[in-house]
Amino acid sequence: MDIQHYNQEPKRKAKFFSPPNILKAKTGSGGLNDTILDRAQDLLENHTADFIPLAELYINQMEKGIKEAFDIKESTDSEKALSKILMPCVQLKANGTMFHYPLVTRIADRFVQFMEVVERLDNETLDIANAFLTALKIVITGKIRTDGAGHGNALVEELNRACMRYFDKHKADIDENEED
Repeated sequence: MDIQHYNQEPKRKAKFFSPPNILKAKTGSGGLNDTILDRAQDLLENHTADFIPLAELYINQMEKGIKEAFDIKESTDSEKALSKILMPCVQLKANGTMFHYPLVTRIADRFVQFMEVVERLDNETLDIANAFLTALKIVITGKIRTDGAGHGNALVEELNRACMRYFDKHKADIDENEED
């Protein structure tokens, strides 16, 4: 089941910023020769940097954001609370595959897609957030670099099913909000 945004319309849009390319301004335009590109590709594929400390930092930030969100009141800015949960997860998504943890990227991507379409943070959405967090912790602490003999696929699919059950349960609420 690889349905974008769980068949829901995104409630939040990513903002893209185009910063000035200072490096390009200094070096000029033109391409890189094949030798430099091959060396850069080799470095990306064969680097030995340890992802675990960085991943644990993001996991801890995500966990703190979820705990804080459980304690917020309805009047509190839930978008701010959401960003405290989502931003470290986006970093995990961006860095997982680069550090040879593609399962981290897959899990984080599905979580980001879920959070982009939920109406609000409530106990149910935060319970699902905790499920994704737990899955990410397992992959990181277990240093699972591959799919884990199919278990990674099963894990991602079960997370997808949990999200779909959430949307099925709240279909009437979602339809009502779309009419407003």
